[in-house]
Amino acid sequence: MNHTSPGPRRLSVGLTAILIALGVSLWAYPHLPDRVATHWGLSGQADGWSPKAVLVFVIPAIMLLLGVLLSLLPRLDPRGEEFHRPTSVYWIIMNSVLVFVAGLQVVLVGVNLGWPIKIPLLVPIGIGILFLLIGNLMPRMRPNWFMGIRTPWTLSSDRVWRKTHRLGGYCFMMLGVLMVAFGFLSRPDRFLYVIGVVVVLALLPVVYSYFAWRRESEAAPTPPSDRT
Repeated sequence: MNHTSPGPRRLSVGLTAILIALGVSLWAYPHLPDRVATHWGLSGQADGWSPKAVLVFVIPAIMLLLGVLLSLLPRLDPRGEEFHRPTSVYWIIMNSVLVFVAGLQVVLVGVNLGWPIKIPLLVPIGIGILFLLIGNLMPRMRPNWFMGIRTPWTLSSDRVWRKTHRLGGYCFMMLGVLMVAFGFLSRPDRFLYVIGVVVVLALLPVVYSYFAWRRESEAAPTPPSDRT
């Protein structure tokens, strides 16, 4: 059955958040210094600077372009039935991602206006909450080409996909808790304490998908021989 693309309508929450962030940026433009901080190091100190036009115009334009791209991707997926359900995990997660980047834009504007915002605290907590949401929804993801743990083994077996995403859900939720805790650590080298765990939790579902596929292949019945 052919479906018309749900398009930006399913991303209305995320796109609205981006437009609000753009409005805040335009309002702040006259009050911002000519050069604004756009990057922070592990120590929590700003170490990257850009003209204020980049913060106010270029970054929101990139966010809008991202929203348009996310709304078009389902049209390219050969297994696109997943994306045409209003409660599709894809739309929930993509709206959440757009809300997060829009909130990050407002935070960046606020910091450069002198608001008492702690970037090293808020950003990891925001990422952690996003990971917790993704981890909670991951077991509900159906096989597709643009979202989830897409390995040769998960894409070749729906059963392996489901098993891998159940494990991936737990891993992402642990990553979320870890990132929230990471925001409250005060030592400048705090990132070094979590990077190893992050790598392990990110790779674990990928490795598991191979072994789950291998067990399934070994358990499959052997086809009868063609010889008489």
